[in-house]
Amino acid sequence: MFISYDKKPNGLYANLAISVRNGQKVIKEYQHLGKVLDKDNGIYQSRERGVFTYDLESNSFGKAPEDFVPPLNNSRKEKLIVDFGDIYFLDKFINNSVLCESIDSLGYGNPDTLKSMISYYCLASSANCYAENWWSGSYAHILYPKANLTSQRISDFLSSIGDESRLRIFFDKYIKLLDANGINTGNILIDSSGLHNSIRFPLTAIRNHNGEISDEVRLIYAVQQNTGLPIYFRYCPGNVIDATTLIRCLAELKEQGVNTKFAILDAGYYTDANIKELFESKISFITRMPENRSLYKDLAIKYGPILYNRDNAIDYPGRIIFLKTVKCKLHGYNAYAYIGFDYDRNYKESKVSFFKSMDKQRNAKVAFDAMQNGGLFVLFSSRRLARNKVMPLYYQRQNIEQIFDIGKNYAGMLPLRVHNEDTFRGHLLLTFIATVVMRMLQNQLHETEITPLSLFMILRNQKCKIYESQVITCEPVKKVNDCYKIFGYSCPITIPI
Repeated sequence: MFISYDKKPNGLYANLAISVRNGQKVIKEYQHLGKVLDKDNGIYQSRERGVFTYDLESNSFGKAPEDFVPPLNNSRKEKLIVDFGDIYFLDKFINNSVLCESIDSLGYGNPDTLKSMISYYCLASSANCYAENWWSGSYAHILYPKANLTSQRISDFLSSIGDESRLRIFFDKYIKLLDANGINTGNILIDSSGLHNSIRFPLTAIRNHNGEISDEVRLIYAVQQNTGLPIYFRYCPGNVIDATTLIRCLAELKEQGVNTKFAILDAGYYTDANIKELFESKISFITRMPENRSLYKDLAIKYGPILYNRDNAIDYPGRIIFLKTVKCKLHGYNAYAYIGFDYDRNYKESKVSFFKSMDKQRNAKVAFDAMQNGGLFVLFSSRRLARNKVMPLYYQRQNIEQIFDIGKNYAGMLPLRVHNEDTFRGHLLLTFIATVVMRMLQNQLHETEITPLSLFMILRNQKCKIYESQVITCEPVKKVNDCYKIFGYSCPITIPI
């Protein structure tokens, strides 16, 4: 058995020659290996296998090394004027953030591919099959010259960085760096969101959410309360109920070094088991109690009619809210109930309840009774909070809703274009990093009229010219200079290659 080579106009091709006995004769049969990419290291490419290795001695196939970059296609004409400002800014921003060391800790064999794909998720968030086109038309191909962004290699790349051991190393480094930079990872928000997915793999499941049926995967994020920075993610099949994921999520956070001190939870996580676990783990929390709980009904009957008075009024920008604090027992533990009445919600919910009841009952008295609890809510906390701090604290939950919005609309989280769990994990890691970048930018831009999306659109308009020995940037206009100044950056005139 040996390898024979056949030189063709578009390259060198390899065939595996195998001796086969046919009666008294020994004949040779040839098995096509594919195009030779690296003869010395036995790296080939075929339509069936993509880029792969073959070892003649062991007669075995394998994956190409992570740092392997195939020969350039010389027939493709290199662009001489490319996008500059957006990728130049993003590279500087990431290098000056806690993400830089965290990304390096992944230890991927081709760092240029890793950094190019992170940039692509931040700046383009289109299908991965277009990543190479984006790269070739951007200063990214000068900044990260060894990136390998062919479709098949991107799939291998996602599978590699999605390895569980690499994810654990990344989060260990990332969480330690957040804490070292004064970001308290112990104060968290936890929520989940469905990722609609029609691709058939084990995590896809049918979910019924408020009457809407969909195929999806469930993604869970833990987010830092004050900054809104994502801390950690995990996932589960789409038909898993949110409430059952909380204890495991807290257990994983603990293993990753997050000492959870205070958690803000949506009402969907309110179960007896979860509340008991929070108390037993000595994790302080605040959550909303679902309306179908008997304790909620008792508190509503007792305190609802007397909430609307000036002693219970609190200051909350843009809303009229009345709130009363009541000490109570929750599963045998001391807790505090905050019975609230939202005047604005009362009007909206009462109107809906009245007409819905009229349609069903045709009875004005029954419809009136249905209006009584409009705008009423009950929050529970394991610690006593100042009344004027309860609502601002609880509504920090909006931070995590914004994070899912960023991920889905600006960080490539959807649509899912993966076919197995390994590449899915790699995809989620890239969207996580891109979401962190976008949130960091949001936090630094919050006092300006610029958003991360408009920032990159403005900067993308600054081009550069590629010469043999250097890059010469085009003159930045005022808007571009203003973007640089916000972050204390300056635009170079030339950059050596």
